[in-house]
Amino acid sequence: MADIIMAGFGGQGVLTAGKILIDVAAHEGKNVSWTSSYGAEMRGGTASCSVVISDEEIGSPYPTKLDILLALNEPSYDKFIGQMRDGGTVIVNSSLMSEREYPKNVNVYLIPATDRANAIGNGRAANIVILGAMIKATGLIDHNAFEEGLDRYFSRKGHSNPKNLEAYRIGRDEAVKA
Repeated sequence: MADIIMAGFGGQGVLTAGKILIDVAAHEGKNVSWTSSYGAEMRGGTASCSVVISDEEIGSPYPTKLDILLALNEPSYDKFIGQMRDGGTVIVNSSLMSEREYPKNVNVYLIPATDRANAIGNGRAANIVILGAMIKATGLIDHNAFEEGLDRYFSRKGHSNPKNLEAYRIGRDEAVKA
């Protein structure tokens, strides 16, 4: 089982990232849950979603301790880092973080997701870059299955874009352990 929080500013695609993840995991036969929270101002305000992925029945969609944190900005990192389980995995969008020491009780991976998404001309894909980094860091879902699921998700929505797959691969290939 994996208890996950994805958090960032509204407009960064945090909620979409969670939906992509549960869609792919459900297609792989996992039990999933997804709940969201966002500020009243939406774009630019805070947004987060809680995702639970399990091989077994899910008791609660509201984790008290996290296995995985995807922080797309510094305020989100600061808000949720204290909820991590020892040995958990934190994926940080280093494009929007100041220099800092990271806790020793968790595994931290850094990826300049915003910068890399902008560099490929798909500025809205920082969420997909960070998902790629999470797949690399955790192995939660097979990377080939995730690629297929990512393409399937956007094709169903009528928003298929080859740069989404490129963004995912950047995150998977370029994330580094802090």
